[in-house]
Amino acid sequence: MSSRVSLRDIPKTNIFRKGDVFVLFGELFGRGYANGLIDEARKVGMTIVGITVGRRDENNALRPLTDEELAQAEANLGGRIINVPLMAGFDLDSPAGEPTPTDLLGDMTLKSWQDDKLDWAHIEKCREAGVQRFKNSVAKVMAELDGMIPDGSNVFFAHTMAGGIPKVKVFLAIANRIYKGQGDRFLSSRALLDSDLGKLILMNFDEVTANTFQYLIEGSAAIRARVERTGGQARYTAYGYHGTEILIEDRYQWQTYTNYTQGYAKMRLERVAESAWANGIKATVYNCPEIRTNSSDIFVGVELSLFPLLNALKKECGGAWAEAQWQACRALLQEGFTLEGLLQNINDYNASDVMKGYRNFEAWPMDNSRELADLMIGTSDAITQMHKDRKALVTDLLSALVLEGTGPLMFYETSSPAAAVIWLNHDVIAKQLVERHCK
Repeated sequence: MSSRVSLRDIPKTNIFRKGDVFVLFGELFGRGYANGLIDEARKVGMTIVGITVGRRDENNALRPLTDEELAQAEANLGGRIINVPLMAGFDLDSPAGEPTPTDLLGDMTLKSWQDDKLDWAHIEKCREAGVQRFKNSVAKVMAELDGMIPDGSNVFFAHTMAGGIPKVKVFLAIANRIYKGQGDRFLSSRALLDSDLGKLILMNFDEVTANTFQYLIEGSAAIRARVERTGGQARYTAYGYHGTEILIEDRYQWQTYTNYTQGYAKMRLERVAESAWANGIKATVYNCPEIRTNSSDIFVGVELSLFPLLNALKKECGGAWAEAQWQACRALLQEGFTLEGLLQNINDYNASDVMKGYRNFEAWPMDNSRELADLMIGTSDAITQMHKDRKALVTDLLSALVLEGTGPLMFYETSSPAAAVIWLNHDVIAKQLVERHCK
């Protein structure tokens, strides 16, 4: 993909109404991007239905939620949950009595992992077992969901599944070096991708992040056909990441976090949407801006692209409300540090020759480098040190603003989406926030 379709204006169309059904395809944990969609669906009176990924018992067997867990999950969602475990990925699957991929990784060490080899014929059997398990569960979910969707209603399927890192100790140590390592602790992301461990992780990322979107679209075909036949419409969304346009030298320019290992799976997710679109199915991947979450905190430096949102709020005529956001951010910094000084650090970082070399859309996702790690992680650490409290950061406030802006943008654009893959950049996020708070 060498071109981008970016949402530039706030969408106004809405086909969804009271009695329509919003389906969250992925369990809701904490506060994240999905909450924004749910908030908008609730505002127009849609019925909220969710699923669960299930839980693992002491033997790693997948099970449904207990009554107590189900009640808690439904309270968190604000809707009903279909209690059929839809855990994605195949890292804990295998033919009966045979080792899982996670079992095979258990003997890898920091000294051996780059040379350790996997039995790919066996891995493929595990993958097939995991895919079949997931598809069987999707069929059960859809059979139950079918009775909850009235004829002629509109259905909004929101896919939120992502990730797929096997839970093995060796990867945590490797990840700390790839995503947090500087100097002698730096590790090339290419070393991981070229290893059997890396190839397995990429396969599992594909299954969790991308292929589940395909299984959702295929599994809901009968529901889609029924509602369309009776006057309704079906829409599908998924969350992507493929870099973001932010203000650099007062111009919105595309940039990205490097190395985003999941980027390969995110591109596969885009292709799933494009294939569905070609077949007349309105499935859209929204490439959203970088934010800080529990899962993204491993990627030190991913938060640096959030700071220019402050300038975007002013550029898009945020007025007094934008100034209030600046003041709230100032209050988080230690005495002796200014928000203007912090933003100058970000400007210098983005203007550096090192970072310019990574603003290559066609080459995405690029491998990391020692000079990138030293600059990015060093800048991240320096800015974190400016704060009064490491648990109360400017990027927390800005992440919340991005989440607030993306929900309505995705919800209303999905009524009449412009393309199978759409970028939500800082310009339209700022416009949405300004409209919500200033008009």
